[in-house]
Amino acid sequence: MDRAEMVIGFALAALQSGATALRIESAPYVKAVRAATGAPIIGIVKRDLDDSPVRITPFIADVDALADAGADIIAFDATDRPRPATMQALVDAAKARGKLTMADCSSLEDARAALAAGVDFVGTTLSGYVGDDEPVDPDLALIAAMRRLTPYVIAEGRIRTTEQAAAAAAAGAFSVVVGSAITRTEHVTSWFREALDEAYKPNEIGKGVLAIDIGGSKSLAVLIENYAVTREVQVPTKRDGSPDQWLADIAAAITDWQGGYEAVGIAVTGAVGNGNWSALNTATLNIQGEYPLVQKAGEIFAAPAFAMNDAQAAAWGEYRFGGHDAKNIVFLTISTGIGGGIVLNGRPLLGIAGHFGLLRGPSGGAGPLEDQVSGRWIAAQAKAAGHAVEAPDVFAAAHEGADWARRIIGASAAKVALLCQDIHMMIDPDCIVIGGGIGLAAGYREQVEKNLAGLPDRLRPRLIAASLGPRAGVIGVADMAKSHGAEAGAAKAAAISN
Repeated sequence: MDRAEMVIGFALAALQSGATALRIESAPYVKAVRAATGAPIIGIVKRDLDDSPVRITPFIADVDALADAGADIIAFDATDRPRPATMQALVDAAKARGKLTMADCSSLEDARAALAAGVDFVGTTLSGYVGDDEPVDPDLALIAAMRRLTPYVIAEGRIRTTEQAAAAAAAGAFSVVVGSAITRTEHVTSWFREALDEAYKPNEIGKGVLAIDIGGSKSLAVLIENYAVTREVQVPTKRDGSPDQWLADIAAAITDWQGGYEAVGIAVTGAVGNGNWSALNTATLNIQGEYPLVQKAGEIFAAPAFAMNDAQAAAWGEYRFGGHDAKNIVFLTISTGIGGGIVLNGRPLLGIAGHFGLLRGPSGGAGPLEDQVSGRWIAAQAKAAGHAVEAPDVFAAAHEGADWARRIIGASAAKVALLCQDIHMMIDPDCIVIGGGIGLAAGYREQVEKNLAGLPDRLRPRLIAASLGPRAGVIGVADMAKSHGAEAGAAKAAAISN
């Protein structure tokens, strides 16, 4: 598609769909598009030089050619690297032609130098492209830092989704450039191809695993056969009931699944140790003492059972099948309560590891963090403000512009941002995966990231949305149950052999 008619087509389609300006490479293409539209054009020239790493508009002659072609803004590499022409000379040449200038920066120091040279706009275009390892996400922290220098910050680089574009705007960008995600079909195709390759990759979940996730308000049961979820049912969790009743209700809902599975995996809110289930916060589910979950489930469902905490199961599911390309992750689910799971060096931490919702530091010991952040807290705050609604209604009101709802959600997101900072400092994971009904609600993760935008790169946690949604827990515990069953079978075979 490297032809003038294709570039014109892309440009006009983008403008028709709401783009307000264009960034175009090469003087001939700028000239071709200028003849088709009067929209503002940022012009650049890319060159591969033998004696300089600078690629974007390196020569004074490039500035003149772009000006002649009709560019309104001339962009150039503003990094502190060996170059054919100084940045000041490029700025002066553009100004002499009556053009505005944009500095493609890699750091805050680049932006300071560019503004001192008289540049009109600074961009994050080269952030992550002057070192060894190219990042995955846009540099929101650099956007926020540049915004403190000038209001004219153009966010550019690795902005692939609408959520990332909105986050860039929230971080303070004057405008946002989206490139490959719109114009580079070969790049976009490869992103989808890689995601689908991962999704279709054979895994260790084989035929016949019954996976159950018992939550504070509902339970999910799925049947996994031949690497796919083939049956699914939801059952209300009666809060005034007991574990015996919850398991019996699930068994009654799946009577026709009998004989279709060879192992059972159960993910539950609370703590699991030695096959016993206990409550860590009785406000979520009031479990008295220690309940022999593995034994009871094995009897009720007539198959070997394995049990673990639901957030730990979801963490494992996201690690194994979420496509996050990370060796060490923390999963944080924000819903009725707050749960978490940790996978380090390819192994899940079990026991009570990851129960971040029960931290008491933020409240000075007055109560668990989840009582000040979660869906229950959001609903309680809404009621105190005179609105007897549930958490989803608060988000809907915030979306419609209600200040009271925005304040409540903002307060929750601010505390979750502090939690993410603490997790990052304590564990230093590759990423923190955010899930749960609140965590995945529209705009919530962006609110959390907004509170983190001013941190230095090394201290800012990388937040990404959960990929598996409400199935993360059942997928994770099914994989664990299958491998647990395989290990048990191998041990039994070895005992018989001995």
